[in-house]
Amino acid sequence: VFGKDINLILVLNNLSSDRKTVKVDMSASTILYTRRTVAEILKASTSVELGSKQGKHIRVKIPYSYYGKYLTTDKRIQVTALCEVMRTHGLKLLVEKTIILEDTNIVIKLPRRIVVNRAVTLEISYANPLPEPVSRCVLLVTLMNQQVKINLARLAPRERSKIYFEFTPRRAGPLQLQVDFSCDKFSHVKGFVTIAVAPS
Repeated sequence: VFGKDINLILVLNNLSSDRKTVKVDMSASTILYTRRTVAEILKASTSVELGSKQGKHIRVKIPYSYYGKYLTTDKRIQVTALCEVMRTHGLKLLVEKTIILEDTNIVIKLPRRIVVNRAVTLEISYANPLPEPVSRCVLLVTLMNQQVKINLARLAPRERSKIYFEFTPRRAGPLQLQVDFSCDKFSHVKGFVTIAVAPS
């Protein structure tokens, strides 16, 4: 989840009956969806001794403080481990993993029944998932081809808040409601819901 530390485990298994020494070079970078690197955020090396048929786990932690300011709106991090088996004429294995961080959930609560030409109030809740405060918070609500911009108060670390939004549907059938939440530390966290409007 965006704003939390990322905990990973690299699993090494020696499938042979000989002892092995494996040199592991780990790195992590924030990337775009095209896989182009934005910034390297972690680099670490270690050496592991593996006995006959033995497996070992290497724990890797990427704190939010490492990746937060380098993340793009794609919210992707590429982690690689280059594992070199020593004394084997350069046998190397490359392990890669792309992590896509989950956004804060925007929660939209609707009344049970929504009817044409009758005012309805929705509850929209939003959150700051970060361990630091955020300011310049804005909600863009798009409904019935209209967009409403709502400026919000700053949010404390990990705070969740909510607003109430009133509108009157003008026709029966499905309506798309989209909410886009941005602030000074992240942007374009989206939530949407289809509203079923009943005839009067």
